[in-house]
Amino acid sequence: MLRPSSFGALPGWDKDDQRETWPAFMASCDVLVKKADWKEACTVARDVNVADLQAVRQFFEAFFVPNQVFNPDGTDAGLVTGYYEPLLKGARKRGGAFQTPLHRVPDDLLTIDLAGIYPELKGMRLRGRIQGNKVIAYSSRADLMKGGGMNGKELLWVDDPIEAFFLQVQGSGRVQFADGGAVVRVAYADQNGYPYKSIGRYLVDRGEMTLDQASAQGIKAWYVAHPDRQQELLNANPSYVFFKEESIVDPRKGPKGALGVPLTPQRSIAIDSQFIPLGAPVFLSTTQPNSAAVLQRLVMAQDTGGAIKNPVRADFFWGFGAEAGEKAGRMKQRGMMWVLLPKLPARAALAK
Repeated sequence: MLRPSSFGALPGWDKDDQRETWPAFMASCDVLVKKADWKEACTVARDVNVADLQAVRQFFEAFFVPNQVFNPDGTDAGLVTGYYEPLLKGARKRGGAFQTPLHRVPDDLLTIDLAGIYPELKGMRLRGRIQGNKVIAYSSRADLMKGGGMNGKELLWVDDPIEAFFLQVQGSGRVQFADGGAVVRVAYADQNGYPYKSIGRYLVDRGEMTLDQASAQGIKAWYVAHPDRQQELLNANPSYVFFKEESIVDPRKGPKGALGVPLTPQRSIAIDSQFIPLGAPVFLSTTQPNSAAVLQRLVMAQDTGGAIKNPVRADFFWGFGAEAGEKAGRMKQRGMMWVLLPKLPARAALAK
C-alpha cells in the first residue's frame, strides 16, 4: 500500500507554500507528540521559524520520508471529493418554517468497541440497542423517521430537510438562530451504525440523472422538483447522524475532526484510517473542482468519513460557507497521495 519515495518525486512540492499547513501540522503534533515515532519531529517543530518558507520546507524534508499510497490493485490514483461546514437557519423550538429536527444521541444507542475482544478489529465499532437479552441493530433512517422514537431528542430545528440531510453528510455545520442572530456549531456526536449510501448514486442507478449531474447542487435541484419522492430519496441512505452543540471560539477554524483537533480550511483532509495514519501530513496531487487546474499541496489527515474508503481516497475540507460549499459540492477529481512518515532517527538525518 505504501512505497517509499522522495520529495523530488512530489509534483508541485517546490511550488507549495508549506507555511500554510503549519498551524494544522502543529495541531496534529498536539496529539502525535505522545507517540514515540513522532515525538522528536513534533518537539523540534516548536523551534522552526514559521515565517521562513525555506526553513519550514527543510524541516519536512529532514524529518519525514514521503511514501506513495497505492490501491490494492496496484493503481496509484483514486477519488478526491470535497466537504465543508454549511450554515443553516434554525431555532431552539419548533415553529413556523423550522419543522426539521436535528437530533442528539438517543439514550438507548450502544457503541461497542470490538478491539477490546478482537484486537485485529482496532477502530471498528458496533452500534445497536438492547432488546430483551440481545443486542440488535439500531434503527435505520427510515425507521427513525416513521417510528417517533426520536421524540424528545431534538437538539435544534432547521428550515430545510435537504440541507439537514447534507449537514449529516458533511458531519458538522453551523446554525444561525433567526430570533437573535446567534450562531452555534452542531458537531458530529455519533451515528446509527449503518454504512453511508450515496443518494447521488441512487439517482444515477435509477436513470434519474447522469453521474456528471450527481453533484450536491444537482441532487438538491432534483429533490425540490420531486416533492412526492423526497423521503424515498433521503431514506436511500440508511445512515443517520446525531449531533451535539458546541460554541464557536474561533470562526476561522473548522470543526474538530476525527483526530480531535479543529480542521484547517484547504489544508485538512479526511482519509481512510485503515491505510493512512490519522494525523499524518499527506501530499495531495489533484485538480480543482470541475477543472484541469492543478491542486497540489501538503495537507493533514485529520478526519475520517463514512464514504471515505480505500487507500488512495481523500475528502478535501474547503472551509465554511457558501463558496466553500459550491466547491465541495462539485469536487469529484482523480488524485494521487503521498503520506509523510517520520524518519528514524530524524535528528541524524537533519545533521547530514
